[in-house]
Amino acid sequence: MKKRTDKERHSDSISTLLGEDARIEGHLDFGGTLRLDGKLEGTLSGRNGTLIVGEKAVLKAEINVKNAVIMGSITGTVTALEKIELYPPAKIDGDIAAPKVTIESGAVLNGKCLMESPEASKGKPSPKAAASAKAAPSGES
Repeated sequence: MKKRTDKERHSDSISTLLGEDARIEGHLDFGGTLRLDGKLEGTLSGRNGTLIVGEKAVLKAEINVKNAVIMGSITGTVTALEKIELYPPAKIDGDIAAPKVTIESGAVLNGKCLMESPEASKGKPSPKAAASAKAAPSGES
């Protein structure tokens, strides 16, 4: 008996499917498991859901989900409460953040990876705010 991979296991319980011909502009909020094979530009939220980005999907989005399984192309940030998995031919141009991250050989990440729970980073200044605070003159002579 063949052992199933996490990627195969996620695809069994898809509650919403947006096919290759789907094109969305704006905000998409979902629960359960969403598989996206089309195009999306905007924001995507599924704080209690799992996002599966298919191999042909192209997203320009700010993404906030519980879990993400990515095989397509994303320009923007991906934040997950639990984990992010990248499988080839995934390509992300942007930052990712999750307590658990898996990047398989052949997947591409052009950005920063923060492996910390989103709750742990609350109250901390963002990297941009911290950098501008360091660059600002202190007023001392």
